[in-house]
Amino acid sequence: MRFATAKHMTKIDENQTQSASPWIAFRHKAFTVVWIATVVANVGTWMYNAASGWLMTSLNPDPLTVSLVQVASSLPMFLFALPAGALADTVDRRRFLIGSEILLTVVATVSAVLVWLDLINPSILLLFTFLLGAGSAFTAPAWQSIVPQLVPKQDLAAAVATNGVGVNISRAIGPALGGIVIGVLGSVPK
Repeated sequence: MRFATAKHMTKIDENQTQSASPWIAFRHKAFTVVWIATVVANVGTWMYNAASGWLMTSLNPDPLTVSLVQVASSLPMFLFALPAGALADTVDRRRFLIGSEILLTVVATVSAVLVWLDLINPSILLLFTFLLGAGSAFTAPAWQSIVPQLVPKQDLAAAVATNGVGVNISRAIGPALGGIVIGVLGSVPK
């Protein structure tokens, strides 16, 4: 048995190095744009989740009511994950993600305006938190299933790993930024 030439081995080593790097997915512009947009959206969601829990303690400090914020945020994933996955398989994922993110931005903006105008109450806060949770439940399967369309097959494992990094970045940065905003602006307008 003959060994491969040095030139051939270098080529193999380069391919292995490229495939092994989780950052290789960023060579693809479409993936990079969608990944950044998703991280920004997820940071916003985590900021909202942190701020809404804090806001509820100002509106109604009853522990049960405060805990309902987390329920309103998480319950939609249990209720809508399966139908959202089926929907993601039947629609144009790109348009669906864009439309969903626009709707989520509108919901978050209206919520912020209501807080700013001091028109928010516990029921409205829970409703908006539930709506944002539902939006997250519907966008997650579409985002997961669009990734293979954004990168070639050999970079798919790296793209999936990079998605995990993005989720964890969002989970770390979002609540921290939410806490900073609360610290600077306060939880309710004065």
